[in-house]
Amino acid sequence: MKKSRDFKYIGQRPLRPDGIEKVTGKALYGADINLPGTIHGKILRSPHAHARILSIDTDKAKRLPGVHAVITSKDLIKKHDQLYKDLEGTLSSLRYLSNNVLAEDKVLYVGHAVAAVAANSPYVALEALSLVKVEYEVLRAVTDVQSSMDNDAPILLKNPITGSPRDDKFKNTNIVGRCEFSSGDVQLGFSQAAVVVETEYKMNTVHQGYIEPQSATASWSKDDRQLKIWCSNQGHFSVRHEVSAILEIPVSQIKVIPMEIGGGFGGKITAHIEPVAALLSRKSGKPVKISLDRSEVLQSTGPTSGGIVKAKIGATKEGKFTAVTCDIYLEAGAYPGSFIENACNTAFAPYELPNLHITGYDIVTNKPKTGAYRAPGTPNSALAVETAVDEISRKLKIDPVDLRLKNAADKGTRKADGTIYPHIGMIQTAQSVLEHRHYSESLPKASSKSFKVGRGIAFGYSGNINGAATIVAHVVSGGTVSLIMGSVDIGGTRISIAQQFAEVLGINPDLVNPTVADTDSIGYTSASAGSSASHKSGWAAYECALDIKDQLEARVSKIWDVPKKTVVFENGHAKSTANSELTMPFKELSSLLDDTGGPITGRGNVTAAGCAGSFSANIVDLEIDMETGKVNILRYTAFQDAGTAIHPSYVEGQIQGGTVQGIGWALHEEYVFNEQGAMTNPSLLDYRMPTSWDVPMIDAQIVESYNPGHPYGARGVGEASIVPPLPAISNAINDAIDCRIPLLPMSPTNIYKFIANSDH
Repeated sequence: MKKSRDFKYIGQRPLRPDGIEKVTGKALYGADINLPGTIHGKILRSPHAHARILSIDTDKAKRLPGVHAVITSKDLIKKHDQLYKDLEGTLSSLRYLSNNVLAEDKVLYVGHAVAAVAANSPYVALEALSLVKVEYEVLRAVTDVQSSMDNDAPILLKNPITGSPRDDKFKNTNIVGRCEFSSGDVQLGFSQAAVVVETEYKMNTVHQGYIEPQSATASWSKDDRQLKIWCSNQGHFSVRHEVSAILEIPVSQIKVIPMEIGGGFGGKITAHIEPVAALLSRKSGKPVKISLDRSEVLQSTGPTSGGIVKAKIGATKEGKFTAVTCDIYLEAGAYPGSFIENACNTAFAPYELPNLHITGYDIVTNKPKTGAYRAPGTPNSALAVETAVDEISRKLKIDPVDLRLKNAADKGTRKADGTIYPHIGMIQTAQSVLEHRHYSESLPKASSKSFKVGRGIAFGYSGNINGAATIVAHVVSGGTVSLIMGSVDIGGTRISIAQQFAEVLGINPDLVNPTVADTDSIGYTSASAGSSASHKSGWAAYECALDIKDQLEARVSKIWDVPKKTVVFENGHAKSTANSELTMPFKELSSLLDDTGGPITGRGNVTAAGCAGSFSANIVDLEIDMETGKVNILRYTAFQDAGTAIHPSYVEGQIQGGTVQGIGWALHEEYVFNEQGAMTNPSLLDYRMPTSWDVPMIDAQIVESYNPGHPYGARGVGEASIVPPLPAISNAINDAIDCRIPLLPMSPTNIYKFIANSDH
C-alpha cells in the first residue's frame, strides 16, 4: 500500500496560500467586515441560571437616541414541538434551537440571550441594554449531573423533545436521553477474569478555546427578498440551514459568505448570533454587526460536556480482556444533545472485546447548551477506560503497550455499535510506540528532592465523519488553476485539497489557487467538522481533476488531430503514446484553450464515505511537586495514524494542537460555578488555558496506515490527538505518586488534596 513518500506532491510541505495574508494582517475575519451604514448589535443576557421570564419592557431602550431596533423572542415566529433535521441528518427540537437564540418563557443558564439591540455604536447599544427591564422569577439551578439527577432536582424541561423515543422511567427527570450498546455476556466474562478493575472520574465543563470570538454581520435587502450573512463559522451551509429554519424563510433567499476563521474545534458549527443579527437588520433596515466578547463566548456558546464516567474491565492472567462495562453521564447543558452516543460507541474503540455493555445518559443542566469539541464525548469515556487498562497492566505486571496489542482491534473487529472496522491502524500505532526511543529510554531526573517523576501511556480513537463536498475548477491561461471549494479552511485544508487536485495532473500545487466560496457560488458542502474537510473535499478535488484531465486529453487530441485514446496527460504534460515527439506542457496547453474550443472547467461532487477513523497514542513524562501538587511536563511524544499524510506539516500541527488542548483539559481548564449557577471565571485570566510555559515541544509522530476508503489513503487527523492526553497524564501521575486523581482538572489544588489525604 502506498505511503505519502510514494506520491509526487502528496506528502510534500508546500506553503499555504493564505499564510502571507494572515501573518500580514490582510486576511479578513468575521469582525473585519464593515459594510456602508453598518450599525452594531448587542445582546442582553440572563444574570440567572434558571428563571421564568415574567415580562420584558423595551420601551426606554427604543427611545434612546441612536437605537434603531430592539428585539425579543416575540420577534421570532413561535416554534412548537416540530422536529428539526440538521444537514447531517440529526433530529432535534426546532423550539429548543430557536429558544437558545432568544429565550422565550424561561432562561436556563447565565448568559442565555433574552433581548438584543442595534444602535449607531456598540456603546449606545450597551447603554440601551441597560434600559431593557426584565422581570424574573428565579428558580433553583442545577449545574452538574449529580445535582441534576437528585430526586428533588428542579425539572428543566417538561416533556422534552429529543427526536428519539424516551424511556418512561425517566419521565419527570432531567435525564433526556439514553443509549445502550451490548454484546456477549458480561456476567460470564467477569466470572472468567483473573483480575477486575473499576475506575470512576468526574470532569468539569471546558471550552474549545478558539482564538477568535464569534462575529457576524447580516444585511437584509430593502425589498426583503435576500438576506446576506458574513460570518466565521465552520459550516456556512449549516448557518444558512439553521437561519432558514429559525426565521422561516427559504434557503434560496439566504446567502452566507464565509470569512477566515480563527479556530473552531467544533465550537463554531451552531448559529448562535447569526439569526439575531438578521432579525435586527430586518427591523432596522440596516446592516448589523454582532461581535461577542470573551466573556460571552465562554458563557453563551457551546462548551463541551462535563460529567461522570465509570469503567470496569476484567482480564485473564495472560492479559486478555474478558468483559468490559462503561456507564457515562454527560451534561447536555440547557437543551438535549450531548455527544453521548459518540462517547459510548468509542469508549473501547481500540480493543476487540468478547463481552461488553455500555450505557450513556444525556442530562440537562443549567449551563450553556453543549457543542462539539474535537472527538466530542470520546475524551470523557477514554479517561476512565484507558486508566482502567493501565491498572490491569500494573496488576498483571504486563507491559502497557503489549497488553494493548494482546487486545487490539483490527480489520474485521466489530465496534460497540455493531459496525465492522475496515483496514485500521491500531496495531501499527502501538508498534510505533514500542519502536520509539522515548518508550525505551529511562525517565528524566526530577528537578529537586520535592519532585517525583512518572511516565504514562494511553491510546485513543476518533471515528471522523463523512459528508458531501463540491469542487469546481477551471484552467487559467498562463498555466494555473482556479479551484473553488465549499469547505471552510481550518488547519490548512486549502493547501491539502489543492495538493490532492495537483497530484492527478502532476502539476505543482503552487499553480492551484484555492478559494472558499459562498453558498450561492458552490454546491452544498457539509461543515468542516469531524476531521472531514481534507477527506471529502480532497476526494471531490480528485474527481474534479480527473474531469479536467479527461477534457485536456480530448482537447490535445483535437489540437494534434490524433485519436483521444493515444493522448495521456501526466506529470504536467500532454503526451502521445503513438509518437514520443508529441508533447506539450500544461502552461503551453492552457494558453491554447480559448482558441481551440473554449475554456475547460471541471467539477467534483461527492458524498464521501470511508473516512474510517484514526488511532492515536501518547507517551508523557512528568514530575509532581509533592509540596504544592504542581505538575511539570518534561517530555511528550504523540503518535497518530494519518492514513496517508497529505501535508505532513499540518498533520503534525493537528497532532500537537490537539495534544496541547488535551493537556489543558487534564491539568488546568474548568468552568467554575457558584451556588447560584453563575460562572465565576469567564475570562482567559481566570479560565486557565495552557501557554507555551506549560508544555514542552510535542514530538509528533505520524503513523501511515493506508485507508482504502480514500483515493490517496488519507484519514481525518483533526480529532484523535485530544483523546489520549487525559488518561496518559492521569497514568503518569499515578506512576509518580501511586495515587489516582479521580477528577479533572488534575490541578495543583486537587492533586495536593489527594496527596494530603493519602498515605504518601
